[in-house]
Amino acid sequence: MAINTLEYAKIFMGTLDKQLLEGATSGWMEANAGQVIYNGGNEVKVPKITTSGLGDYDREAGFKKGAVTLAYETMKMTQDRGRTFHLDAMDVNETNFVASAGNVLGEFQRTQVIPEIDAYRYSKIAAEAEAKGIVTTGVVTDANILAMLMNDIAKIRDKVGEGVELVITMSGLISPLLSQTKDIQKIVDTADFKKGELSLKVRAIDNCPIIVVPSARMKTEYTFYDGETVGQEAGGFKATEAAKDINWIITPRNAPMAVSKTDITRIFDPMTNQQAHAWKIDYRKYHDLWMKESNLAATLVNREE
Repeated sequence: MAINTLEYAKIFMGTLDKQLLEGATSGWMEANAGQVIYNGGNEVKVPKITTSGLGDYDREAGFKKGAVTLAYETMKMTQDRGRTFHLDAMDVNETNFVASAGNVLGEFQRTQVIPEIDAYRYSKIAAEAEAKGIVTTGVVTDANILAMLMNDIAKIRDKVGEGVELVITMSGLISPLLSQTKDIQKIVDTADFKKGELSLKVRAIDNCPIIVVPSARMKTEYTFYDGETVGQEAGGFKATEAAKDINWIITPRNAPMAVSKTDITRIFDPMTNQQAHAWKIDYRKYHDLWMKESNLAATLVNREE
């Protein structure tokens, strides 16, 4: 039975990480971390490449020798979240355990984990932008949304130039206003947007793809419950009373660097589980998001006043 549970854990870990990458609206941010090294726990090693700058060419000696350094920077993920689930042995036998547990974990990630990770990432970007004063505010309507959006895009392009791909992350309550704007069809186009192994067709404005996010995940501040304190047993997250609605976030595509990892998923069969005659599944997720100072300076958040 121990061999089976080990194999089950491997199946679930790979499947859950893929589901999160493709299901999260912020999943595209994980590509910016590159080929990270993860050996369990709350640390990842992120590849970092540095090179020498240009030097003068010498007609006799030729090129000046440059240096290339590939190193791995250790990053610590501050979000350490988890849950344990029991599947009664009378309802689940070994032959259908993978299907039953897969359904439970898949639904758990889809309805609980993915929304929380999205919310954490967007609120962290908003908080860092607020601290740097790179926030615009105002009441967005179908009459002014286009002008506000184009002005914000222009502010970023003035810093990074025209050749940098920008991504617009927009609240699901604000996005419909674009469709109501006069002559919007002359301005809005479609763009190919890759997230993990998924290739999506999304709306774009001024060559900037627009990623629409449920408004509940686009707040400036959240409480992430511990799931143990009285009144917080259900766990999860909730916007604080002081939270503001985020209308949109504009950032270079390569700016936010996000990582999420399912730690070793532990599975105990009914004969091993001492708490109940049931399959026991321990789920643990580490995740975080980082932005370099230069990347943050090229980001802009628009929120309600």
